[in-house]
Amino acid sequence: MEDISLHILDVAENGIRAGASLVQISIREDVASDELVVTIQDNGRGMEPDFLKNVLDPFVTTRTTRKVGLGLSLFQQSAMEADGDLVIESKVGLGTTVKARMRHGHIDRKPLGNMVETMLTLIEGNPNVDFVYTHVKNGKGYVLDTRTLRQELEEVPINSPAVIELIKQDLLTGLQEIQ
Repeated sequence: MEDISLHILDVAENGIRAGASLVQISIREDVASDELVVTIQDNGRGMEPDFLKNVLDPFVTTRTTRKVGLGLSLFQQSAMEADGDLVIESKVGLGTTVKARMRHGHIDRKPLGNMVETMLTLIEGNPNVDFVYTHVKNGKGYVLDTRTLRQELEEVPINSPAVIELIKQDLLTGLQEIQ
């Protein structure tokens, strides 16, 4: 994958396919400590311990339409190329957490990519799932929580074009403010 946001999209979609009603995405960038940490947590079905042991094998997947599952192994490779690692924790019935750590300034670290489009794709394509997106860069933070938005929207669907445009503008402004 070309950038980290595509890895995030892939992992979040895995959680949604596993029945998650809440996906929490956290990005922490700290240039001073040369660290980038990406955490994707869901409340889906979780993984059986035997499956979890082999989940980073590209030939292990729960999909029936193909026999390979490259997403997590490619994310792990991206983290390792930037002197980092990828850790997966999962409990059946509780969900899964995928955490990637890497050196922020490493020459081989993939760019973060377009988190605005990633979040819009997730929200628009999964209107019944809630997302909490937290991004902290050098101590400045931004949070988007669709649960809060839903309370304010009342009967208006979260994936209606007008709401998506408002979310887009909020993301653009919020992420620009922490840069």
